[in-house]
Amino acid sequence: MTTFFWEPMQGLETIRREMEQLLQQVASPRRRSAFLPGTSARTYPLINISEDQDNVIVKALAPGLNPESIEVTVLRDTLRITGEKVAVTPDVKKEAFHRNERSTGSFTRVIDLPAEVDSNKVSAEYKNGLLLLTLPKHPESKPKQITVKVA
Repeated sequence: MTTFFWEPMQGLETIRREMEQLLQQVASPRRRSAFLPGTSARTYPLINISEDQDNVIVKALAPGLNPESIEVTVLRDTLRITGEKVAVTPDVKKEAFHRNERSTGSFTRVIDLPAEVDSNKVSAEYKNGLLLLTLPKHPESKPKQITVKVA
């Protein structure tokens, strides 16, 4: 039987990180998130982060990437994804577009993870425009159940 414990401090830490990220985005609106310089820059790739007892799972929606350009680095509880989207029609000049919503160029995304992970055991797969990362939690960051002895 699997037992899950509510850990209020871990929940508060997650909220603190999310607030910190939000404040960084508001405090520096000219920071380049991806592709477009200035305030219209958007965060790329779009990600979902989940976790189970042993792993943090990251799914990054990143269609059109050059797979050789993808770099994933992990340091403790921080994930960094970099890569490049190449132009589908590089011979078309910018002035010729009536509408160009598919951005191209280099990107970097740095994400705070909900737990410290073991960077030596990370696995990454790029399939059908989805970057799938499995990041095993560091043994010390997993919750430990303590047996209470009754005297």
